[in-house]
Amino acid sequence: MAIDFSDKTILITGGTGSFGGELLRTLMKGAFREVRIFSRDELKQEKMRLALRNPAVRFHLGDVRDRASVDAAMRGVDHVFHAAALKQVPSCEFFPSQAVLTNVVGSQNVIESAIEAGVGKVVCLSTDKAVYPVNAMGMTKALMEKVAQSAARGLGNGATTITTVRYGNVMCSRGSVIPLFLDQIAAGQPLTITVPEMTRFLLRLTDAIDLVIFAFEHGRQGDILVRKAPASTIADLAEALQNLAGRRVGLADIGMRHGEKIYETLATREELRRSEDMGDYYRVAMDARDLNYDKYTIAGDTGEAALDDYHSHNAERLTVTQIEQLVGPLAEVKAALAAMR
Repeated sequence: MAIDFSDKTILITGGTGSFGGELLRTLMKGAFREVRIFSRDELKQEKMRLALRNPAVRFHLGDVRDRASVDAAMRGVDHVFHAAALKQVPSCEFFPSQAVLTNVVGSQNVIESAIEAGVGKVVCLSTDKAVYPVNAMGMTKALMEKVAQSAARGLGNGATTITTVRYGNVMCSRGSVIPLFLDQIAAGQPLTITVPEMTRFLLRLTDAIDLVIFAFEHGRQGDILVRKAPASTIADLAEALQNLAGRRVGLADIGMRHGEKIYETLATREELRRSEDMGDYYRVAMDARDLNYDKYTIAGDTGEAALDDYHSHNAERLTVTQIEQLVGPLAEVKAALAAMR
């Protein structure tokens, strides 16, 4: 899926990450005037520059925490995809102030800079961990959503439209469980599972890209676009990967780690109450209530109690065979399996 950006300049924050790289590849299937890759990792920028050798893709070294570097990259930009974040749950647990600086303050810098520069659309990336957060990564992402919606509420029908997307685990992303399990299978080590019945959404990176493009095309001021996804238990995922590898290495239960939940939630019942089912997506409209405390402390919503949250325990549950069919075609999985043979 590609959009005609032939006369537009696009900024991708965190553009050297797995999501930013895939978004860039998607944009390069269409036309654009310029894509700016903004990140603090000069080595990844150099590798990307040498691999692409495309003068229309330009690299800006900076940090979303540093407003001046954001402003410099924002000049002349038409649209922004904000992917820069600290995303590893354990590291954010041990260094929560760093997560606040990047995920909250950095996001506010990007949003405010975009508004001041007259950017047309800003799409901010969030996660299922932002819903009922129990860890610092999810808490800071939840605050990022609040920052985005607060800015959107203040803008109304202003020149800049701010939309947020929320999706579950992207398979084979950096630090995720599938590459870990494949490495353990290759080494003949038992798979370290936390709780066998723990469930997680399973999403291909291309599905996450489709969500972002959909949000760009259809997102309204303050919307949160949620990507529906199937889910599986950790035990079934481990079984499927062993089946694909043709090796049995067994399981080692290690228990829950810092900041983990038994299941993840993509949308709360309160959000679903004001959402639109768009097939593969939910559009959660911005909470447009003003600071009238009756709406928070006196006047409730009787319809909300009839709904349930949308989470990985009640989403479509994949069988082991279905997991194999979903995971097997992934390029990273195919490469890992080929290396084992």
